[in-house]
Amino acid sequence: MPQASARHILVSTEKECLDLKKQIAEGADFGQIAAEYSSCPSGADGGALGTFGPGQMVPEFDAAVFGGEVGEVQGPVKTDFGYHLLEVTQRTE
Repeated sequence: MPQASARHILVSTEKECLDLKKQIAEGADFGQIAAEYSSCPSGADGGALGTFGPGQMVPEFDAAVFGGEVGEVQGPVKTDFGYHLLEVTQRTE
């Protein structure tokens, strides 16, 4: 079964999510941005979510994690929780 490790940043608006994505693209550290802006408790750990398999996260998040490129910042991904930027740090097939 595939497994992935990822980190994310959760914010309440798409605009904020896009602004943070731009900052990261311009060289800001993903983990520092997560610690400063994410409303998820994982922000304190740089947004790290640990390792998980398909179906353990909400469908929108799952699709991005298991369908996107490792190391690429993806998003905004909208879920019932808000807007996410996410980065898959590792994945096994």
